[in-house]
Amino acid sequence: MKAEYINPFLNAAKNVIETMANLSVKNEKPSLKQGNLSWGVISGLVGMASEKLKGHMVISFDLPCILGIVSNMLSEQYTEITEDVIDAVGELTNMICGGAKKELSEMGYVFDLAMPLMITGKDVEITQFGKGPVISIPFVTEKGRFVVEANLTER
Repeated sequence: MKAEYINPFLNAAKNVIETMANLSVKNEKPSLKQGNLSWGVISGLVGMASEKLKGHMVISFDLPCILGIVSNMLSEQYTEITEDVIDAVGELTNMICGGAKKELSEMGYVFDLAMPLMITGKDVEITQFGKGPVISIPFVTEKGRFVVEANLTER
C-alpha cells in the first residue's frame, strides 16, 4: 500500500472521533499488520473499490474506548456492548471511510463503498481479498485506544 493512501484514513479517523465524541485523538506510528486477527473487542469493516484500486478499511476499538466514545456521542453512560454501541461502530466506520473516500477522490481515486459489517469479539479472523499489506494506524484517546487498518491494492 502506497504511503499516500495512509493519510486520508488517519485524517478521517481523527476528524470523525474528535468531532462526534468530543475527544482529543493522537495517532501513533503506522506499521504493517501481522496476521489476520482483529485488534479490539468490536470492529467495523467496509470494502472499497475503484477502477484502479480495491481493498478495505477496518476500525477496531478496545472496550473502554468504544464505551467512552458512544457515551460521549449519545450523552448516556454505556458500560457494555449493546445494540446502540454496535450501531455506533457502523456509523463511525461509515463516516471514517467516507472521509477517507473524499480525500482519496481529490487524489483522483473514485471509490464505491460496501455496507459496513460490525464484528464483536477479540481475535476474530478477518481474511482480506487483496494481496497487499495491511497498514495499521494506532490511535490514543483519553478513553482508550483504537486502530484503523487499511489495505488498498492496484487491480
